[in-house]
Amino acid sequence: MTDAIHSNTLVRFGIAHEPFDGERMTDAIHSNTLYVLTQGAYLHRDHLTLQVEIERQVKLSVPIHNVESVVVFGNVMVSPGSMALCAENGVALSFMSEHGRLLSRVDAPVSGNVLLRREQYRKADDAGFACALARHIVAAKIQNCRNSVMRAAREAAAPANAAVLNEAAEKMGKGIRQVADAASVDSARGFEGEAAHTYFSVFSLMIKQQAEHFKITARTRRPPLDATNALLSFSYALLAHDCTSALYAAGLDPNVGYLHVDRPGRPSLALDLMEEFRPLFADRLVLTLINRKEVQPDDFVIREGGAVEMSEKARRTLVKAYQSRKEEEIMHPVLEQQLRFGMLPFIQARLLARHVRGDLPAYPPVVLK
Repeated sequence: MTDAIHSNTLVRFGIAHEPFDGERMTDAIHSNTLYVLTQGAYLHRDHLTLQVEIERQVKLSVPIHNVESVVVFGNVMVSPGSMALCAENGVALSFMSEHGRLLSRVDAPVSGNVLLRREQYRKADDAGFACALARHIVAAKIQNCRNSVMRAAREAAAPANAAVLNEAAEKMGKGIRQVADAASVDSARGFEGEAAHTYFSVFSLMIKQQAEHFKITARTRRPPLDATNALLSFSYALLAHDCTSALYAAGLDPNVGYLHVDRPGRPSLALDLMEEFRPLFADRLVLTLINRKEVQPDDFVIREGGAVEMSEKARRTLVKAYQSRKEEEIMHPVLEQQLRFGMLPFIQARLLARHVRGDLPAYPPVVLK
């Protein structure tokens, strides 16, 4: 179920509550994530309902039991009553900048398996465990990037472009083999960095339409320095939010990771989990929006100093496309189950929890062609 609600403002998305590997998902996975993008909107409480007002008119009413999380962007006012309603019902409330940077997240008191979290903390200090997990995460990310590059090479109209893409795929394949022998997390990070450099050096060759306006040669962030990087940063922010929610649902602490260094306020484990999804979900989504001309060069503004920002129209377009992507069905390569793309972070978070507990000898990341 993907539907636009007040098409200039809001998008809702339903996540199916499905059985997992013979086991019911008993954690709180509700039916909707509510995004509020219009600047000046007001989110408030009406009994057991969240209401969104724009210019003193109610544009949307959503019963709290239908909401998994709420994400507000920029200058959106949120009443204390609505915050209390979210907290009482275990609904996460995330505050993002207008351009997608996470500012804060308000959650109900932590619930779930404290024994699992204690084991997670112990394993985070186990160099051998962390290194083995990092190898799996990095190898999966590089392979998913490599698959995208190889697909682009097969579809390239110019033989010269195909040759460059194939050369990049070869280098990334070598990186996967090197990661398998990484002796430390730092070493795995180094191979990931090299592969990312190769991947983004040929990213522009995967753009078939509007290439002259969306050219990219490297990944830039804080701030993004071109339109494509602005799209990538925003989509990664949405993906990080979903991965954080999935980890909470699995009973893990999103802030204590294995591949990413722990820093105050940084959801390191969420960043670990999302690595395999970046090329699968966010990067392919951005390429689709550009190649289908659903975003245009005039949807971006260059600020003083070179920072590139998305217009509200571009943000709405990306969010709607992001939710549509989550509705697509895929076959999970490990579980061999048909499921919606939006369920992948929840499934993978549960598999990661089982690995941390010792029920699985290794974490099986998702690799799709």
